[in-house]
Amino acid sequence: MAKPIYKRVLLKLSGEALMGDDPYGINRATIDRMVNDVAEVANLGVELAIVIGGGNIFRGVAPGAQGMDRATADYMGMLATVMNSLALADAMRHVGITARVMSAISIEQIVEPYVRPKALQYLEEGKVVVFAAGTGNPFFTTDTAAALRGSEISAEIVLKATKVDGVYTADPKKDPNATRYSTITFNEAISKHLQVMDATAFALCRDQKLPIKVFSIIKPGALKRVVMGEDEGTLVHV
Repeated sequence: MAKPIYKRVLLKLSGEALMGDDPYGINRATIDRMVNDVAEVANLGVELAIVIGGGNIFRGVAPGAQGMDRATADYMGMLATVMNSLALADAMRHVGITARVMSAISIEQIVEPYVRPKALQYLEEGKVVVFAAGTGNPFFTTDTAAALRGSEISAEIVLKATKVDGVYTADPKKDPNATRYSTITFNEAISKHLQVMDATAFALCRDQKLPIKVFSIIKPGALKRVVMGEDEGTLVHV
């Protein structure tokens, strides 16, 4: 029987992915489907950590934040990621997966604070660790939080789950001739001006030699195919 090619991974989910077809918030059917995909991978023995955004509830750079102090708006976005993390952990509990939410900002009555040795212990025990509240600092995205936490826990790869099944030569929605890259180097992505992650996150992954796999979370079974090493999505590597 084939085995996963990765032992420990960091999965980056966008908050918007939780909306499904709804205009905002969390779509129950969508989160249940995602959690089933996560459970499938966790049950293979893959140590899994997750960073989730908050764009389905609030984003510091969203139109609704216009006129607000940027730091204040970003803190509101961090709290939105805590809400999403709690929803994700609860949904995982329903399918028999033990999850621990660890927050970069202190809300100890609700979630435990992020402590690296504790996070590593949870992963080794087979628990899924959900990192909430981004980096805990304004002006940084959850992409950067994913790159940072992935580096801290010695993840073998950052799996960036999106609505598109990889990195394309052009926007596939606008250009019918756009083709998907199976693999591409960090330097090639920079030279071709391909938007894989925000610049800070991308630079951190490149400097830490931490590869990124961009794939579609909407495609059924895509997450499992990625960890099994099948031709799914786009691998960005050194």
